[in-house]
Amino acid sequence: MASDKSFAVKPIVTNSSLRTLAYEALKSAITNMDIYSSDEEIRLDERKLSQDLGVSRTPVREALTVLEQEGFVRSEPRRGVFIVKKTKREIIGMVHAWAGLESMAARLACARATDADLRSLRQTFPEFFLDAPAEHLTEYSDANIRFHQKIISLGQCEVIQGLASNLLIHVRGIRNIALTQGNRASKSIQEHVQIIAALEARDAALAERLVRDHALGLAEHVETFGDFLA
Repeated sequence: MASDKSFAVKPIVTNSSLRTLAYEALKSAITNMDIYSSDEEIRLDERKLSQDLGVSRTPVREALTVLEQEGFVRSEPRRGVFIVKKTKREIIGMVHAWAGLESMAARLACARATDADLRSLRQTFPEFFLDAPAEHLTEYSDANIRFHQKIISLGQCEVIQGLASNLLIHVRGIRNIALTQGNRASKSIQEHVQIIAALEARDAALAERLVRDHALGLAEHVETFGDFLA
């Protein structure tokens, strides 16, 4: 069973609601973790969390209750609180949902994003225009997640952004693992370059289709290579 060593939170220093701030800090920390990099359970220590956040255990406990209601963590009697990992079937369903959200964001981005934002994509993600992605997989993996987050943000739709943020914790980890399997990294780079070109051209129909097909390709990849999932 893994400890919470990779779980990093910052102390809370403010007069706002401690429960809300603890919730936001914990959710952010969970979202930024690569929870599928190991098949071990990830346990959160309530006492340590309160120390790291600089607050009492009450707001931490209340925040964990909300996170459990949202499906991010689960509480087990006499064992503690664990970060939830989804099954293979659940992950595929989440990727399908992400496909719908991100493809719509891409369509909206073609109408709403500024020319400067669209032109900057090539400079923002130089990793997509380098050869041999396997030689710089860590950098590419980080850029990959930032790219998909960027598309969501360029759509300028708060509802899509909110829904996508709750899927990101699981989609992030699966995308990172997928890049190390088969030829997913090379194929992914080619698809990203095509998506950038479609966004730059403000071709809404093409950008929407390319983004959707890219995500559905990930779902197919998980179906084929995702036996490590429950």
